[in-house]
Amino acid sequence: MRVLRHGPSLPDTGGRSGGQAQAMCQGGVSPQTLELVHLRASQINGCSACVFAGVAGAKKHGESDERLHAVAAWREAPFFSDEERAALALTEAVTRIADRSGKAVPDDVWNEAADHFDEEQLSAIILMISLTNSFNRINTTIEEPAGTTW
Repeated sequence: MRVLRHGPSLPDTGGRSGGQAQAMCQGGVSPQTLELVHLRASQINGCSACVFAGVAGAKKHGESDERLHAVAAWREAPFFSDEERAALALTEAVTRIADRSGKAVPDDVWNEAADHFDEEQLSAIILMISLTNSFNRINTTIEEPAGTTW
């Protein structure tokens, strides 16, 4: 069983999404990696509003068009570090939990992420994946169009 030894080690979020976002950003993961995580989960979930926002956010943090165009094919693209690949693999596993039998996140995916990120960073990444999946579901349900300002 996987347990973060000290529980999620992020500051108290107060149960609010704004507090969760703030805590996530204080988790020690680069904003570029968090934006890649957000973008990949949004691509998987088909949330055009979040993909649009994810690209805009990533560009604000200095991401290149070259890397952004390759996120959906990150395994085959040479543009991503081992750390980013571990975060993207974790993102795919967590986002697609219903697509597998057995463990939602295979041990090899978890172990690779744990090799690159400490507990606080893993907590931040998991929180980003969870928040993104939540907002993806809201936005796809209400058919939020890409490019809308929120």
